[in-house]
Amino acid sequence: MQRFDELDMKILTELTRDASISVPQLSKNLKINSSVLYSRIKRLSKRNLIKKFTIVVNNNMLGLNIKATVGVNRDPKRKDTIHQELLMIPEVRSLSEVTGRFDMIVNINASTLEELHNIVIERIGKIDGIQNTETFVEMQRTEKDPDYSKQGP
Repeated sequence: MQRFDELDMKILTELTRDASISVPQLSKNLKINSSVLYSRIKRLSKRNLIKKFTIVVNNNMLGLNIKATVGVNRDPKRKDTIHQELLMIPEVRSLSEVTGRFDMIVNINASTLEELHNIVIERIGKIDGIQNTETFVEMQRTEKDPDYSKQGP
C-alpha cells in the first residue's frame, strides 16, 4: 500500500471542497510554498490518488429534479449483458454490484416521476434477465465534503 502524509491529506481535503482553487490560493490556505504544492499535486495525480479533476453539475437547473436509487435482482448468467444494457440508458448515472437483498444498485436522474416510472418499468424492467426491482425516490439530500486530514493516511 502506498503511503501518503499529512500534507497529502490536507491537499486532498482542500481540492475535494473546490478543485478549481488556484495553487497560489491553496498555498495561502495551507501555508505551504506554491512550488511544493504544484509538485505534490502532480505526484498525487501520477500515483493515482487523485484520479481526475471534475465539476459538480446542478442537475435541478437542467430539469433533472428526480433522483432515485433502484435495487435490482438479476439472473447471474446475464450479468454482463444486463450491465451493458443499463449503461445504455442515458438517465442511469451509476451502477454498483452490492451485497444484501439486491444484486445491483442503479442510480437514476429523471425530470419527472412519470419519466422515472417509464425508465424503471419500460426500460429497466424489460431487460432480459432482470428479475425484480425496487425503487427508492430521494426526498432530501445532505452532502458532506470529506475531511481527509482528520483520517489517518
